[in-house]
Amino acid sequence: MNGNFTIPKFKLPDFVASLGQKLPQWPHALVLVGALNAALKMKLLPESELAMLEDKLFRVRVLDTGGEASYTYRQGLFRPVFRPERDPDLAFAANLSAFLQLLARQEDPDTLFFNRELEITGDTELGLIVKNMLDAVEWPKLPRLPLASS
Repeated sequence: MNGNFTIPKFKLPDFVASLGQKLPQWPHALVLVGALNAALKMKLLPESELAMLEDKLFRVRVLDTGGEASYTYRQGLFRPVFRPERDPDLAFAANLSAFLQLLARQEDPDTLFFNRELEITGDTELGLIVKNMLDAVEWPKLPRLPLASS
């Protein structure tokens, strides 16, 4: 075993999304905003681009879990938006596996978009700014866990 883990493409059963849509959505926004603010504190996000996100409304929808999170960037922090009063300036929608592949840098946003696995709607220029920000992130290397040999 080479120690590399590949996230497979998968889709959760439809009933998961139908249940997930009935659950409160605020925890998703809190978790996402917490992760984004942690990335800010770790200086993983290019500060030069952040000003362009000011007061923009974003939505991330995980199609096969029924989860959705809306948030904004204001005064140097990402903040949850629990009851958006307008359409998002930029919205992302994909199945869980596509988002996991993005986070793991196994797939890039362009490939997922052109393969119709990632839907991006809204302000095209803002979408390019966010995509370039994500591409510029240098994720810290996580220590490898020792694998038990059989």
